[in-house]
Amino acid sequence: MQIQCQVYDCLARSLLSICVDRKLTISFAESCTGGHLAARITKLPGCSQFFLGSIVAYSNQMKVDVLGVNQETLKSYGAVSGQVVEEMARGIMRLTQSDIAVAISGIAGPDGGSDEKPVGTIWSAIAFKNKPCVVWKSHLNGTRQEIIEKASEEILSVLIKQLTLINTTIK
Repeated sequence: MQIQCQVYDCLARSLLSICVDRKLTISFAESCTGGHLAARITKLPGCSQFFLGSIVAYSNQMKVDVLGVNQETLKSYGAVSGQVVEEMARGIMRLTQSDIAVAISGIAGPDGGSDEKPVGTIWSAIAFKNKPCVVWKSHLNGTRQEIIEKASEEILSVLIKQLTLINTTIK
């Protein structure tokens, strides 16, 4: 599927191409990005061929009730942690039966940061069916919107890189 990069998001277009070519489906569980990742994908014609959906689980209760994040994990590590984003990713994968699931949680600011987790702290996870989860932490600078944009850009870049590295089928 050929789409002009000038009109559409190049990373999202690359993801569409890879997923459609490999017959993979994807879903998102977003917190700090508030649906920004899903919005980038759904701007593309043809996204329904691979994108199953997204849940914006901003509150901890939503993370627990909808995505199945363990209350003890939240209590022990906090919503902005590797443990929570991994559980979010596995939860959205269970709900949608997607081949790939992405989760993100962080502190976009301008308030809410602490010494331990300053504004710009972002945790991301990519879950692949029948493969280990890829989880990482980032520290991003900028305004709230810039942090959301940078976090979205980073997660799409890492996802495309991971898909490129995985030569075998994910299913």
